[in-house]
Amino acid sequence: MRHSTDRQRFVRLLQRAYSGELGAALAYRGHAASVRDPDERRRIAEIRSEELDHRARVGRILAAVNSQPDRRLELCNRCIGTGIALFCRVGGWFLPMYGAGWIERRNIVEYERAARLGWLCGDSAFVDELLDMAEIEWEHERYFRLKAASHRCSGLLPLWRAPEPRNELRRSFERFVREQQGGWDRAPRAVRKLSASTIGSLPPTPRPATRGPIAGG
Repeated sequence: MRHSTDRQRFVRLLQRAYSGELGAALAYRGHAASVRDPDERRRIAEIRSEELDHRARVGRILAAVNSQPDRRLELCNRCIGTGIALFCRVGGWFLPMYGAGWIERRNIVEYERAARLGWLCGDSAFVDELLDMAEIEWEHERYFRLKAASHRCSGLLPLWRAPEPRNELRRSFERFVREQQGGWDRAPRAVRKLSASTIGSLPPTPRPATRGPIAGG
């Protein structure tokens, strides 16, 4: 039963990530077009390209586990991404930077969770790729967080908590695996609740005082 539940959660998380990357690509296209600085425009365009690459990679994983994208999620994220792209044209500089960073922070955790669920389901072949995508999202989050922090409005809208160092992503996964292999009964209580609301010891999704207006993938 637990294995079946974890597999369902793994597939659902992959579907969300796949469609979320579509929304991100659409949003970043509008975001890149809205900034004046050539370096910022180039970097956001690079991030958009990386999100599209993530979408292709997640799509291959979905196919490998005999699943497919969710049509409703596809439509929903297409609408959200298009709306955000339009907002970026009129929403100024700070809010799109802030919102993108906040969403990227969430995505780091989501890919970490996917890697752990994949391992629990016996699909360990996908772990390295999922952690690689988490590391790339880490770079995205850092870029947007530093950009937002450089603006005077950052004093009015508190920034989210910064993630752990990039190399901690794989170390955290290795600790998770050791705890699992060390014996279910001897594992910490938080780890024994893997089929509940969290996977291992991942931190909760960050919540800022005010939600940002852009969904980065």
